[in-house]
Amino acid sequence: MLQTEITIDHESIRDVFNADRKQMTLMVARKMRVPEVEVIRSLEGDLSQELDASRWEEIIRSFEELGNVHVIVSNGATTLEAFGQFGKFSNTDGFFNVQGKSLDMHIRSWEPASIFAFRKPSHTDGREALSFQFYDRRAESAFKVLLTFGGHDPSPELMQKYNALIQKFAKH
Repeated sequence: MLQTEITIDHESIRDVFNADRKQMTLMVARKMRVPEVEVIRSLEGDLSQELDASRWEEIIRSFEELGNVHVIVSNGATTLEAFGQFGKFSNTDGFFNVQGKSLDMHIRSWEPASIFAFRKPSHTDGREALSFQFYDRRAESAFKVLLTFGGHDPSPELMQKYNALIQKFAKH
């Protein structure tokens, strides 16, 4: 069986997203029948900034200084949300481990392929949500780290940390 390359219409994806910027990118992807990473990629320069995926471990380690964050992991059947702080890092048998008091994650070191800083109005209340989104080699969402999740706008201090991380890890 021959595989055919899917053509992604980034302009159409942007138009669908821009019709309601509060909508979840997962839902835009489903509606447009594209991987979610292509929705994020379609918004580069506006709401999205690609980061250097080769530095994925360093990026994750930098989250420790952010304090408590929301982590969302979504697969084909379930979405799981956790709230906690990154820390207590280790590497074992190809897994990068985050095993602090409030977060317990085991990331397959061979999977991270794309990482984006992404900001948009929260689907819950329209307040600005700041996130870092990780995608695997199959262009599927691996996990998302949300610094804000609605309820209040990001503080100036948090915005400064977010922007500093983007500058430090931007893909060149």
